[in-house]
Amino acid sequence: MSGPIDVHCHFVPSQFPPYAGRNPKARWPGMQHDGCGHANVVIQGKNYRTVVEQAWDGAKRVLDMDRMGIARQVVSPMPELLSYWLDVEDAKVLVRHVNDEIAALCAANPRRFSGLGGVPLQDVDAACRELEHVLRAQKLLGVEIATHVNGVSIGDARFEPFFAEAERLEAPIFVHALHPAGLDRLVGPPALEQVVAFPGDVALGIASMITGGTLERHPKLKIGFSHGGGAFAQVLPRLEHGWKAIPAVRDAIPQPPSAYARKLYYDDLVYDAKSLAFVIERFGATQIMIGTDYPFNVQDKDPLGSLAAAGLDESRARLLREDNARRFLGL
Repeated sequence: MSGPIDVHCHFVPSQFPPYAGRNPKARWPGMQHDGCGHANVVIQGKNYRTVVEQAWDGAKRVLDMDRMGIARQVVSPMPELLSYWLDVEDAKVLVRHVNDEIAALCAANPRRFSGLGGVPLQDVDAACRELEHVLRAQKLLGVEIATHVNGVSIGDARFEPFFAEAERLEAPIFVHALHPAGLDRLVGPPALEQVVAFPGDVALGIASMITGGTLERHPKLKIGFSHGGGAFAQVLPRLEHGWKAIPAVRDAIPQPPSAYARKLYYDDLVYDAKSLAFVIERFGATQIMIGTDYPFNVQDKDPLGSLAAAGLDESRARLLREDNARRFLGL
């Protein structure tokens, strides 16, 4: 089905399997339904997040998509469900369940849904095996990962085999903030984690992929970043200047940082027309895709209106609405 594609929207299954592992302190999720269309995602006896039934109900998602003018959602796990802090055997069970549920959603309505799965990236070998299962058995398009794994940035050399495998398999990767740096500096309600801290964490993730050399070694890697690349559009000129002025930075990567940055993909979820125009100018109109963060509180409920406010001509607007996402996802 042609039309606007939303690459940044999340999924929570209606139920999780009972925990069958050996760690009594495992942060294993459960669902408590209220019978009125909401459910609490409960982890270690505490409500992590209250979600609406659109988180798992495909029919209700389609109604919202029609109101928003979205032809296709590319559904990925709620980032907390990536669960890098679990023992790897536990994580394999959880991500397999979530991936199976996403695959079922997509199989039930392939005209409207595509899927990205999760992988247990705390164990790179297991993540590589799960990546192939996601693509071959579950027929999902690619995977979602976080900006870091238990505090280790994704540009660290230990993740090299995973990105090599993703490049080999031509699997798109969508990167989302999770447990961001700087939470100890925030003053105010817990929701500021998403509002204030996510952009910096996404910027750190992008920078690590550039300065760690991953993008130089894997030029065909297809990788996209949430929230417009976070703060990276502002960081990039500083990194570019550092590459020119500091020999150690220049020695680390043979090309200027902007050359790598303009090969990455980014969603357009920046909540402001001038900010979106800046992101497009910085990274290029061929690299930006619609993202809404559906169905959570910070979602953009009028993505086409947000895109129209940027004042793009029709050829560039079509790139953002659909064509860039198709190229990124291999549709």
